[in-house]
Amino acid sequence: MANFNQSTRNMIGNIDLGIRVDRATSTLPQTTSLGLFDVEGGNILLTLILGEVTTVIETQANNTNLESNPDVGTAVDLCAVLDITAKEVGSLFTITGTAGDAMQVGTGGGVIGQAVPVIVAPGQIELHCAASNTGAIKWSAWYIPLETGAYVAAA
Repeated sequence: MANFNQSTRNMIGNIDLGIRVDRATSTLPQTTSLGLFDVEGGNILLTLILGEVTTVIETQANNTNLESNPDVGTAVDLCAVLDITAKEVGSLFTITGTAGDAMQVGTGGGVIGQAVPVIVAPGQIELHCAASNTGAIKWSAWYIPLETGAYVAAA
C-alpha cells in the first residue's frame, strides 16, 4: 500500500468527512463554556468532532458536553453530558450525532465515530464543563458547508 503524502491524505479525508479544522490545545473551561469553533456565513453539516486529552483530567466529577450556541436563537446540546473525571492523556471524545446520547469517550486508543451528521447554525460550537477541573484537550471538526460562504474557524 502506498504511503500517501499529507496533501493527498487531507484530500481523501475531505471526500468523505468534509473540511477539517483544528483547534489548538486548551485547558478546560472552569464551570462555564468555552468556544471551540466559530460557524460563520451560513449553516454547516457537522460530520465529526473529535477531542483528544493532552493533559490528564483531574480526578473530580465534571459533567461535560458540547453545545451549539447560535447567533440567533437558543443554545442547544449536541450531546448529553459525560463525566470526564480522570481521563488519561490520549483519551478521545466525540458525539454520536443524536442529542440525547452522552458524549462518547474512548480510553483504549479508539472511539465510536459520529454516526449522524448535525446541522449547525452560525454561532459557536462550545465545550461546557459543570466543574473546575485541570486538564487540556485539543479539538478537530469536519464539516460540509450547506450555504455559499459558510465556513468553520477555530475560536
